[in-house]
Amino acid sequence: MYLPCNRRDFLKTLGLGAAALAGSGALFSCSRYSADKKLNYIIINVDDLGWTDVACFGSRYYETPNIDRLAAQGVKFTNAYAACAVCSPTRASIMTGRYPARIGVTDWIHHLDAEAVKALESGKNPVEYIGERNRQLLCPPNPYWMELDEITIAEVLKSAGYVTCHVGKWHLGFESWFPDMQGFEINIGGTEIGQPPTYFDPYYLSELRPNIATLPPRREGEYLTDRESDEAVNFIRNHASRHFFLNMCHYAVHTPLQAKRELYDKYKNKKPTNHKNPTYAAMIESVDQAVGRILDILDELKLSDRTVIIFTSDNGGLLEFSTDNAPLRAGKGYPYEGGIRVPLIIRWTGVVDAGTVCSLPVTSVDYFPTICESAGLSLPVDRAVDGESIIPLLKQTGSLKRDAIFWHFPHYRGRDVVPYSIIRKGGWKLIKQYESKTFELFNLEDDLSEKEDLSGRMPEKVKELDAELTAWLKETGAKLPRKNPEYNPGAK
Repeated sequence: MYLPCNRRDFLKTLGLGAAALAGSGALFSCSRYSADKKLNYIIINVDDLGWTDVACFGSRYYETPNIDRLAAQGVKFTNAYAACAVCSPTRASIMTGRYPARIGVTDWIHHLDAEAVKALESGKNPVEYIGERNRQLLCPPNPYWMELDEITIAEVLKSAGYVTCHVGKWHLGFESWFPDMQGFEINIGGTEIGQPPTYFDPYYLSELRPNIATLPPRREGEYLTDRESDEAVNFIRNHASRHFFLNMCHYAVHTPLQAKRELYDKYKNKKPTNHKNPTYAAMIESVDQAVGRILDILDELKLSDRTVIIFTSDNGGLLEFSTDNAPLRAGKGYPYEGGIRVPLIIRWTGVVDAGTVCSLPVTSVDYFPTICESAGLSLPVDRAVDGESIIPLLKQTGSLKRDAIFWHFPHYRGRDVVPYSIIRKGGWKLIKQYESKTFELFNLEDDLSEKEDLSGRMPEKVKELDAELTAWLKETGAKLPRKNPEYNPGAK
């Protein structure tokens, strides 16, 4: 049985221990689980990891024995999605269970923008539409932080007595919006930055990219992924007697592409496939080693049987000098599968059948409600939670209630990405662009690589999906691009 909660009750309850919470009965019902059977939770979110960037998802160049071990012990989702093709919106969706369109964080947070200073001084995110004279559209401004009135999974678990820890990349706001302001008792490495200055201690590049504020240097030359791994293992060891939530968010494999010499040397003479960058391969293996250390410490402390692990990525792999997402089309930032489809593995020993594969579409907004249900905790009722618990898929007892998932990116990106929204319903995927060719329609069951646009041949299917997408955009309060009244294609 689940008890409803609202924002006011939730904030009152924050900071109370599990005993006080259970005594009040005001927020959550934990009656399904006795104290000694409560689960621990670990989310491992790898930055920019592409769908086929691990061996168990198809790579024959990158070596990932520990991630493969995790898949062999859990379930691998082949139709898993990030809520956005870039990082910050997906991270916000994981924390809240809400679509980026509803939260308002729809692009990666540009913390170095001059406008960020004004926002910080006022304490308010911008509201005025922005654009350039040579762009047809004005775009809604992206915020510089995720607002504190969002309820995060860390806040939910902390209020239920869990000790909460964030390690690695945050990228959801400046100091007043760091992880420790969003439900995490411990914050190691989480700041406003979206990439490290360098991957080697003391992590300093320039005045614009100084040290990682919440990760003091400790050993010159130490590799950042190894440091993150060390901090995660220490956290687990130090809190083994408590119920914990670890948000393990590697800065890797985001640029700058830098790797440990011994791993780079391993790959530089290896026969390439469509994957061929030895530095990127070495970065992936460092992440894999970190996963292995987490699995080993859980085994050592006999915590594996009661620790749920979610392994995923925040968006598709970066093209050009990083990776290749084939057979998927394009990569990070794009509306095609290479930009939004990501690897997902969930291990829940005793519940998930080891070595299984699930092909039903799931998305990053689903982790919040899944964790809440498995922990016996209720969802907030004073706001929409867009995700759906995927426990029926994990237990193989049923399917999901929804029939479609959505994306919204009302921004330009680089030279060839214009504002877009997406709906996937069944095997159908409709991309709606707000400039140039309006619609692209693909049947992913027959055309995973999105080579054949069916929009011209199937106008009724386009109309049907566009109507559902439009209704969703309205329901979520999504901010749409507007025509630029000062548009001049010749302007510079």
